[in-house]
Amino acid sequence: MSYRDFTFPEVETQLGLTLETLRVFAEIAPITPRPDFQETLARGVTLAQGIMTEKARSEFIIGPLLLELRRLRQDGNAVFSGVEFNVDATAGLNGYCDFLITRSPRLYIVTAPVVAVAEAKNDDVITGLGQCIAAMRAAWLFNTKKGVPVTQVFGASTTGTNWKFLRLRDTLLTLDLDEYFISDVGRILGILLHMMETA
Repeated sequence: MSYRDFTFPEVETQLGLTLETLRVFAEIAPITPRPDFQETLARGVTLAQGIMTEKARSEFIIGPLLLELRRLRQDGNAVFSGVEFNVDATAGLNGYCDFLITRSPRLYIVTAPVVAVAEAKNDDVITGLGQCIAAMRAAWLFNTKKGVPVTQVFGASTTGTNWKFLRLRDTLLTLDLDEYFISDVGRILGILLHMMETA
């Protein structure tokens, strides 16, 4: 078993989590995107929608967004794409993650604390929730084992154009009731920045 084998809502029971649904990020202020970033992203969205694969969505929408997040934080964090993240194979918390975001700016090696996980899906954000939640729980355990605990770990299941955000505090999992869209990229960036600053 690996992250991709977890499904929602079964993941809640499998990992001993308690699920609540709230409007978590509705009040987060949007960021005004730079014009050149907006232009690049618009081109990426067109390409990704024309190609219609998870890989295209990851490369042309999600990757540039997370790179912009890193720029906003003056390279104060790292973003890992398609990395193996083996934390607890007996619990199925192993395999590859689409994106891991660390608070440490260190590259090459995933370093605690891991504060956010993003999983890319081609069709529907709900299909990515199980995988995302499992990777979030792994991040929580990874941080604890490394002696760098955080108060919360965040996650996103996304098609690139649609975003669903989550928060994990130990075993309390909060699924944001709202869904966010690439047409409001400033709000998505604001939420991502909030995640980095409050984890």
